[in-house]
Amino acid sequence: MSESKPASQPEPGKTPKSSPKPQSGDNRRGTMAGLIIAIVILGVGWWLARDLTAASKMQDCLMSGRSNCNVIEPAR
Repeated sequence: MSESKPASQPEPGKTPKSSPKPQSGDNRRGTMAGLIIAIVILGVGWWLARDLTAASKMQDCLMSGRSNCNVIEPAR
C-alpha cells in the first residue's frame, strides 16, 4: 500500500492559494458613503432640535398669556 497525504495539507513546494483581496477603492467608497450619511443625519438632527426648541419657547410664551411673543431679530 502507498501512503497518501491528507487533502487539507498542500504539497511541499507549493503555496496554498488565497482568496483575492477586495480592491481598496470599494472599501473607501463604502466608508465615504457612510460618513456622508452620518453627517446628513447629524445635520438634520441639529436643525430639528433647534426648530423644536424655538417652537417650544414660542408655545411657552403664548401659554403664559403674553401677546408679544414675536422673535425680534437683531439689526445687522
